Amino acid sequence: MTETTGRELAGGAARPTAEGIPEEAMRRLAQLQPGGKGSFFTSDLTVNEFLLVREAGFRPLGLVLGSSVYHVGVQLGRWSKNQELTKLSQAMYHARDLAMGRMEAEASALGADGVVGVRLDIEFKEFASDIAEFIAVGTAVKANGADPGPGGSWLNNKGKPFTSDLSGQDFWTLIQAGYAPVDMVMGSCVYHVAHQRFAQALSTTGRNVEIETFTQALYDARELAMSRMQAEGVALDAEGIVSVQLRQHSHSWGSHTTEFFAIGTAVRPLREGHVIDRPTMVLGLDA
Repeated sequence: MTETTGRELAGGAARPTAEGIPEEAMRRLAQLQPGGKGSFFTSDLTVNEFLLVREAGFRPLGLVLGSSVYHVGVQLGRWSKNQELTKLSQAMYHARDLAMGRMEAEASALGADGVVGVRLDIEFKEFASDIAEFIAVGTAVKANGADPGPGGSWLNNKGKPFTSDLSGQDFWTLIQAGYAPVDMVMGSCVYHVAHQRFAQALSTTGRNVEIETFTQALYDARELAMSRMQAEGVALDAEGIVSVQLRQHSHSWGSHTTEFFAIGTAVRPLREGHVIDRPTMVLGLDA
């Protein structure tokens, strides 16, 4: 194996714009005619989610997406040592960031205030095990009666539309509670777990015993991913992060190398001193 860094693979089928968005995508977005008479929209929201997003004071504009086909390289390390593979961590983060940025650029082209119901997926391709497509997709929305608070804008402190991976139901609940999404935040850590020496493996055969080396490795990897996600939330001046998911993927690296990926939606209060109303008990009448 050779030590390499991940890099995006450029195709020649469609010339990308300055933001990396294909011209065909820009033509599709132009046909949506946001805000006009007889305006047309597309959305991957379910019917219930669509109704709740409208109830929260937002109007869907169109389905937006971003893609990055990326060559995920390899990195040599000491097999007997627990260690982060930093170049792979950076590659996995950068590929997702490219996809997210292009989705946000499509939303900005529609004049959106945010993107709801975002899904961020990875698909490793059959034609090459080290080539993966990173895909971000969601529904761009425009405020239609929703009050952003004293700041007067739903855009985040980067001047971009907010993004959120909350479901339509959770998004409605968040707005009703007096909070606004700021941005999706994430942290990645690709970690190599040391191989157990033969003598160590032999000594634990048939015994119930903690393998402290493995425990510490996985603990460290999770903490690195979580701390990086948290740092992104702090940089956005968010009050906190909701709906955090901590995912583990081995991808194509083998059994001793794994990625921990933390993701969630950073949020801010719509008004200072806001107090969330106590929930009301509802008694169902179904038998």
